[in-house]
Amino acid sequence: MELNYIISTLVSCVFFMGIVAFVSYQKTKGIADTKDGYFLAGRGLTGVFIAGSMVLTNLSAEHLIGLNGSAYGYNMSSMAWEVTATIATIVMALVFLPRYLSGAFTTLPQFLSNRFGDDVRRMTVVLFMVGYGLITIPSVLYSGSIAVLQLFDIPNLLKISYSSGLTMTIICVGIIGAIYAVFGGLKAVAVSDTLNGVGLLIIGVTVPVFGFMALGDGSLSAGVNEVLTTHTEKLNAIGGPTDPTPFSTLFTGMIFANLFYWGTNQYVIQRTLGAVSLAEGQKGVLYSGYFKLLVPFFMMVPGIIAFHLYGGELQSIDLAYPHLVKNVLPVYMSGFFLAVLLGAVFSSFNSLLNSAATLFVLDIYQPYKKTTMSDQQLIKVAKIASVVIALFSFVVSPLLQYAPEGLFQVIRVFTGFYNIPVITVVLVGLFTKRVPGVAAKVAITFHVIAYAILKFVIDVDINFIHIYAILFFIELGIMLGIGYLIPMDKPWKFVNQSKVDMTPWRYGFPVAITMVSCTVIIYLLFSPIGLVNGLSSVFWPAIAAVLVVNALLCWLSVKYWYNKYAQSLGNY
Repeated sequence: MELNYIISTLVSCVFFMGIVAFVSYQKTKGIADTKDGYFLAGRGLTGVFIAGSMVLTNLSAEHLIGLNGSAYGYNMSSMAWEVTATIATIVMALVFLPRYLSGAFTTLPQFLSNRFGDDVRRMTVVLFMVGYGLITIPSVLYSGSIAVLQLFDIPNLLKISYSSGLTMTIICVGIIGAIYAVFGGLKAVAVSDTLNGVGLLIIGVTVPVFGFMALGDGSLSAGVNEVLTTHTEKLNAIGGPTDPTPFSTLFTGMIFANLFYWGTNQYVIQRTLGAVSLAEGQKGVLYSGYFKLLVPFFMMVPGIIAFHLYGGELQSIDLAYPHLVKNVLPVYMSGFFLAVLLGAVFSSFNSLLNSAATLFVLDIYQPYKKTTMSDQQLIKVAKIASVVIALFSFVVSPLLQYAPEGLFQVIRVFTGFYNIPVITVVLVGLFTKRVPGVAAKVAITFHVIAYAILKFVIDVDINFIHIYAILFFIELGIMLGIGYLIPMDKPWKFVNQSKVDMTPWRYGFPVAITMVSCTVIIYLLFSPIGLVNGLSSVFWPAIAAVLVVNALLCWLSVKYWYNKYAQSLGNY
C-alpha cells in the first residue's frame, strides 16, 4: 500500500473528526459538570439530537459489516431487524416515553426499583452489564476494527498476523473512542452522533453508487440493472426456514426483541430520558424510526453488490463490505469514510460506556454507599467505571473473529439472555398494579436458565427468535400467575414527578401510521411480489391500496383520536 495513500487518508480523517470534536466541545462546555448534565445531557436534548444520537448509537459498524455480510452470504431477510423496529419506536414514543418522563427516571432499573424493589433493580443491572461487557461493546469494537484493518491492510503493512493486527486495531480504536464518553458525558455523545450521522448518510449513498458503477463497468444504470435482473433471489426479504431471519419470526420473538431494544435498553433510551419535553422526545424517537427504513438500501444492497462482484470467494461474509469499500471508493474519499466509520464506532462505543457507567453509579454504587454523594464524586466514579469496562472489552473483542455464522447473528443470539426478561418485567410493571417483586425475580432467573439450556445445552431445532417468543409468554404467565396467587398488599401507584413539559407531539399518530405504511411498502418491494423475479402484476395495485389506507387512517387520527390522546397523557 502506498505511503501517500495512508498519509492522505489519515490526515483527512483527522481533519473531519477534528471538526466533529470541536463542534461537540463548543456545544457541551460546562454541561457535564453536574449529574443530570453528565448522565442526561441536562435534560435539554431536542428531537433532532435525540434522533441523530439514537440512529448512530444503533447503526454502527456492526450493522455496516454484519448486515452487508448477511446480504452477501444469504439474502435480504435480516433487514427484518431494522425495518420492523419501526413498530417498536412507535410503541416507545407513544406508550413508554410518557411514563418514563413523567417519572423523571434516569435509568430503567430506577423505574424497576420503584415498581418491584431494589433486588429486581440489581438483577436487571447485572443483566445489562454482562450483556454490554461480553457482547455489545466488544462487537462494536470488533466490527469497526476489521473495517479499518481491511482499509489499510494492517497485517501486511506491519508484517504481523491477522489476529495481532486485529487486537492492536481494537485497542487503538477503543482508546480514542473512550475519550468522548469518559470526559464529555451524554451531551457530547449526542452532538457528535448527530454530526457523524450526517456523514453516515453521505457514505450510505456513496458506497452503493460507486459499487453499482464498478459492477456496470462505469455505468450506474448497467450496475443497477445487473442487480435487478440476475440472482434476484438475493433481493428477497421473505426469509425461509434456513435463512438467518425466517419471515415467520417477524410475528413472534422479533416483536419483543425490538420492543426491548427501543423501549427498555438503557443505552438507547437514555437520550430520550434527557429530552427537553415529551413532544421533542417523541419527535426524536419517531424520526429515528424513519431512518431505520433506509437501512436495507444503505447497509444491505452493498452486500448484494459485493456478491455480484466477488461471488463466494471472500474468506468470511463479514469481509464483504470492507472489501467493497476498499475496491470501489475513490482515494479522495477514503479519509472521509474512515472518519465516518470511526464516528459510527465511537458513537455506539461511547453510548454503551456512558450507559454502563450510569447503571453502575446510579443503580449499584450509590445505593450500596447509602450516603449522599456530590455530583462530582458520582461523575468521578463513572469515569473510572468507563475505563474499566473499556479495558475489559479490549480482551473480549478479538474473540469474535472465531464466530462462524457472522457477527450480526452472534449478537442477536447472545442478547437473548437479557432482552426478553427485561421487556417482560417492564411490560408487567407498567400495566399491572399488584404483581409483586418476587414474580420479576422468578421470571428473570427462569429465563437465564431456560434460554441457556434450550440454545446451548439441548440446542433445540427451533430458531432462537421463536425461542424468544415462547419464553416471553411463559415468563408473562409466571409473573401474572404469581401476582394472582400472592398479590401485593397495596397496589403500586405511579407518582408523577415530571421535570419537563409533558404535552405530546400533535403529529405523533399520523407520523406513526405513515411509518407503518412505509414498512409494508418496503416488504412489498423486496419480495416475490416486487423485485424478486421482476415486478409482478399486483405490485402497483398493492402499493396504491397501502397509500389509500394510510391517508384514511391519518385523517381519522387527526380528526378523532388526537384530542383524547392528548387529554389522557396530560394526566401523567
